[in-house]
Order: sequence, then structure tokens, then C-alpha cells
Amino acid sequence: MKSVVGSAFRRTIPVLAFSVVLGAQPASTLKNPVPATAESIAAGKQLYTRSCAPCHGISGQGGPGNDLIPAAPDLTDAAWDHGSSDGEIFVSVKEGIGPEFNMTPFKDRLKDEDIWNIVNYVRSLKK
Repeated sequence: MKSVVGSAFRRTIPVLAFSVVLGAQPASTLKNPVPATAESIAAGKQLYTRSCAPCHGISGQGGPGNDLIPAAPDLTDAAWDHGSSDGEIFVSVKEGIGPEFNMTPFKDRLKDEDIWNIVNYVRSLKK
């Protein structure tokens, strides 16, 4: 049975999630508290390999090589649909990408510091 709340509720979740995480602060202005050291990037690579590579590929290039619809995007190029600032990447990983949530939230699986390490690693992948 389809819920009356259904799709309208799903559309509001990303907005609510951003509000809970950031308050009134836009994701684009959220600052990365974890320096992009060799240690952070190495930790981020391990976490990325386990949590992100199944969809985005081990090299971060995503694309038609995976069976997701829509295909997971390339994380090594300059075009980012959901923002490319550290804060936007952090919120995308933490809260997922709505409204269909093809990318599920990792807030219950990863600590904030782990997500920031992934942000540092993904940044190191840029072509």
C-alpha cells in the first residue's frame, strides 16, 4: 500500500538532513577540520575502498562500468553534480543523495572524521 506521505516526504528529507547537519550554514561553507595529510589520505583510501569503490570504482571513475542506474558519477573529473567543496562532498556522503537515495547515507556507518578522510582521499583523485 502506497503511503500518502510517500514522495512528498522523500523530497523533504534532504532539506531536513542538511538543516540537522549544518543548521543554517550552507554545505558549501562547511570547513574540513581534518588536514589532508598523507595519513588522512591513506585512511580515506581504505575507507573509500570498502565503502565507496563498490559503486564509484576503485579508481573513482564510476560510469558505465557499474550496473547502477543511474551510473555512479566519476569522482576524478571537474564536473560534480552535487557540489565539489569539501563541505558539499561531506554532506553528500553523510546524508546520501536524494530524493531517490541512489547513494545511501553513511551517517550510521561512518564517523564524521572517517567521512572527512574520505573527502581528503577523493580530492587526491582529481585528474
